[in-house]
This record gives sequence, structure tokens and C-alpha cells, in this order.
Amino acid sequence: MSDRHTVAGFSGGMPRIWICGHRGMVGAALVRVLREEAGASGIDSYDRLLLAARDEVDLTRQEQVEQFVGDRQPEMVVIAAARVGGIHANATYPADFLYDNLMIAANVIRASWRGGVKRLLFLGSSCIYPRLAPQPMTEDALLSGPLEPTNEPYAVAKIAGLKLCQAYRRQHGVVYHSAMPTNLYGPGDNYHGENSHVIPALIRRFHEARVEGRSSVTIWGSGTPRREFLHVDDLARGCLALLRCDDPHDWVNIGSGSDLTILQLAHLIARVTGYEGRVLTDPGKPDGTPRKLLDISRMKAIGWEPRIDLEQGLKAAYEDFLTGLSTGRARLD
Repeated sequence: MSDRHTVAGFSGGMPRIWICGHRGMVGAALVRVLREEAGASGIDSYDRLLLAARDEVDLTRQEQVEQFVGDRQPEMVVIAAARVGGIHANATYPADFLYDNLMIAANVIRASWRGGVKRLLFLGSSCIYPRLAPQPMTEDALLSGPLEPTNEPYAVAKIAGLKLCQAYRRQHGVVYHSAMPTNLYGPGDNYHGENSHVIPALIRRFHEARVEGRSSVTIWGSGTPRREFLHVDDLARGCLALLRCDDPHDWVNIGSGSDLTILQLAHLIARVTGYEGRVLTDPGKPDGTPRKLLDISRMKAIGWEPRIDLEQGLKAAYEDFLTGLSTGRARLD
């Protein structure tokens, strides 16, 4: 595929866009960015964004998805819905992670095609790449080696969704393509004590340790694995850039282009939250993949780059967490 793309926004009118999973962190960011974009162009986005909560349409139920597409007739679909979680959640609920994510991808992609949708963007994850892929990981690394066992069910489901988009594009000529984000964080994150990702888990842990006056905080694993992190609003802007492309690649990486160790991240979050105790490691817990850094050359080629520095983004994420605590809206359970 070439890197030809258009740079215009929605000056010609915003299509009817179904954001699957609009209540999640990624979906909410997409809604924010799309409404900002529409507002800048003088467009009323509220009747163009198609949003449905799980009690309105369960994406794991084929008949409900097809009914929604038939009734609302979206012109564009973004699949931001997923069952997500960290190492503990993946290890505890492997069947749920595999089944739910397979069903979401298969049902929405199939229903979109049957409903005449010509453009669909599926959001996957950097965990689709092999555990020991060369760093930084290029899109060509897909299926070149074994996956990381601690998140294999989730990765297999995301690979299936990516390949299903590619197959529909090849067989039916629709522009169904995928984006593979790195580790995400930002407003609306899940701060569950056991099932959250590393940044929200550490934000909560260091905040509670500071409030309770604990002398130390212990993090999972050795602290040596390196991870890349991207603010969810940067991802949303990247998705919009991809949707403007005339001829996008079948899948592209979206990341920050830099990484740090988990221990460095922990010290950074301790500073952001004001925690002054010791940070300890627990090498008896699993580390996961040694390093995950994405090659983002394809995104840069279409004019996108991340805007939000990690420390700046963590400060904003912590403020959002505190606001959520004070209003009762923080996702803690």
C-alpha cells in the first residue's frame, strides 16, 4: 500500500460514524477528538456519531450487532471495544479474553460488511507481535515467532480481527484496516486493583501508599522490562489521521517511539503522585515480554506524531484519577 492520504478534515460533511466501545478509555477519546474536529469545521457532530452502550447492543451477540447496523446505517465504523486488562487479568480469565474479543471483531466486521459499510478501522494491540521480535517492532514482524504467553489469548483474538479486516478488504474491496497501539493511558482509565494495566495500577498504588503513609511500594517483576506508552488522545488523533488516508496499509503501528523500564516508570509515577517512600521489586512475579517498542515510521509518513510528553500525560492522568475519586466516577472495581 502507498502512503497517499488526504489532509482535509470533515469540511465536506462528517459521515455517520459508529464508535464501538465509546464508554471505554479509547472510545471516549475518539468521541472527544471527533467532536473537536467537527466543531472546528462548523459541523454538528451529535447526529453523526452513533453511540450505543452495552445494554443497547451487546457486541458479543451477532443478532444484536446486525440489528443495530441495519437500524442506524453507519457509513464508517471504528472498533474500539474490547475486553482488556493487565497480566493478572489475562492469566485469570484467558477464555473470556479470547472469546469476547473474537466475537466483538467477528460480529462487527461481518455486520458492517453486510450493512454496506465501506470504511472500518479495527484497533488491535502491540501484543500481537512475537515475544522476542526485533526492536523496534515493524509491522512485518507479525506471525514471525511465538507470542508472549501471559497475554496470548488477547493477542490471538486481535490477530484474528486484523486478518479478518485484511480478508474482507482483499475479497470485497472495502477499506477495512487496522491500527496497533502501544500501551495506552489517560482519562477514563480502569484503576481496578488487580485487572488494570500498569500505569493506572501504579497510579492507584502510589496514591494509596502516600495517603496511608506506607514506607514502601512493591511492583510486580524485576522492573527491567522496557515499555512504551502513549496518551489515549494521541492515539485518537492517530486514528483520525488514518481515516483520512485514501489508501492505508492493512495495519499500522501507533506508539510514542520511545520506551523506559518499568522501574523507571514506577519512580516517575511516584514523583507525580508525591510518594516519597521506597520502590521495591518482586522478581518472583512474571515480567512479561522483555521489551515492546513499536516502529512508527508508517504513521510518521502520513504526517502524524505524538504530542503529549509522558510526564505531562501522567500528571494529567493523575489529576483525572483524583477528580474521579472526588466525584465517585473513578473505575476502581
